[in-house]
Amino acid sequence: MTQVSEGASPGTSAQTLTSISLPDRLETVFGEMDFFDGLPLPDTVTRSYDSLDLLRGIEVFLNCVPGASMVAMRRGLAGLGIDSRTIGFTAPRCGSAPLILTANTETTYGMACLALDQDGPTVIESPPNSLCFVNDLWQHYVTDMGMAGRDKGEGGKYLFLPPGHDGEVPDGYLVVRPKTFSSWVLMRALGGEEGILRTRIYPLSAAADPPEQRFVNFAESDFNTVHANDFSFFEEIDTLVQGEPPEALDPERAGQLAAIGIVPGKPFQPDDRMRSILDTAARIASGIVRTLAFKPRDPIFYHYPGSSSWKNPWPSRSHEFLSAEGARLLDARAVFHYVGAGTSPAMAAAAVGVGSQYAYTAEDSTGAWLDGGRAYTLRLPSGIPVKNFWAVNVYDPQTRSLLRTDAPYPSVNSLSDAVRSEDNGDTVLHFGPTAPEGREGNWVRTVPGKGWFTILRLYGPLESWFDKSWRPGEIEPA
Repeated sequence: MTQVSEGASPGTSAQTLTSISLPDRLETVFGEMDFFDGLPLPDTVTRSYDSLDLLRGIEVFLNCVPGASMVAMRRGLAGLGIDSRTIGFTAPRCGSAPLILTANTETTYGMACLALDQDGPTVIESPPNSLCFVNDLWQHYVTDMGMAGRDKGEGGKYLFLPPGHDGEVPDGYLVVRPKTFSSWVLMRALGGEEGILRTRIYPLSAAADPPEQRFVNFAESDFNTVHANDFSFFEEIDTLVQGEPPEALDPERAGQLAAIGIVPGKPFQPDDRMRSILDTAARIASGIVRTLAFKPRDPIFYHYPGSSSWKNPWPSRSHEFLSAEGARLLDARAVFHYVGAGTSPAMAAAAVGVGSQYAYTAEDSTGAWLDGGRAYTLRLPSGIPVKNFWAVNVYDPQTRSLLRTDAPYPSVNSLSDAVRSEDNGDTVLHFGPTAPEGREGNWVRTVPGKGWFTILRLYGPLESWFDKSWRPGEIEPA
């Protein structure tokens, strides 16, 4: 039989009432907020919504950088005539004319953007001996091709099916199903230009007689693929949302976008108040993510915690930016996509002798920002842990692209015959506006009045990189 008794009544303390109540005036970073017995007064109602819209705009920027970046990439390539049936490439290698997030000067790149809504199922014949991958328009990983792909570096025919495709799938293809109609294809052919020129992209409907492949060499083209840092950032995101299946984005970010007026199938028409708030949000968020990138407070970013400024762009070694407990590392995701483009497990994972590893810094050994008007040195101890080669590239912190000087390749790498080592086997690199006499091959020109940052790349990294028994020096003021 059910038993019912009267509950005890211990009373509510003044401390408890205070903890669940609100004073009549709050001093906040958004200004004063006034209430009548917990009810917001008219000015506070206005300030609350302005504050909420600003916060949501900042969150959208930080969380949706991957998508805006892909929209900007597609737009920039399209301006050169590079589309779903045209491959852009860099011959002999990428220089500093294109604005592309942290491109390197050592790899022969190939790029294209699929349009499965227009072309239908599409075939990519990937080149052998290559490192290629595909990301959808939200920069989710889709597939690897080449050495890290299912063709194992022998070259293969990959068939990309549009979202929702339920037709017959022919045999003889490596089938891929992206979540978006548009996807970014990045090709890196270890055989250089010849390998890229062996790539083919065409609709499945033309497989019996593929059209002649079109190529555009953009190595020296001055064009932009970097997303906006003002109100137009949100227009870039709206372009993506209106053109791609809603299911391609998780409900949480879709909810953030809806809160600021970006909804599939509806025009994005913010009024003057909202435009101003979102413009401010983009600029604040750009400042925040630059802080996260170059002065991270989370120790997991630092490759040598507590004693070095060298940072790891994949701090958890997860291309999805997941912690060991399965939590999304929001700062890490924002940082990576603000500074770089494209993710793949082969890039993020720690694999000895395979792929590449990266470390970056914008600080000298004293913790000061790197200054283009000053001279610096960087010592790479002997036994640099690479099976293939190493490279050090210099970038503009504003554009996060290769630093523009009168030399097209702001880098030093072990592929160059001009690089000289010290008698003890160490390699000393020099940075500054003028070259050190006799060390021109080890020098990268910098620009007075501009900052810079650098990325150390190790291609085919060896065990001493992962166990940290080898480590680069800090960048020392000369």
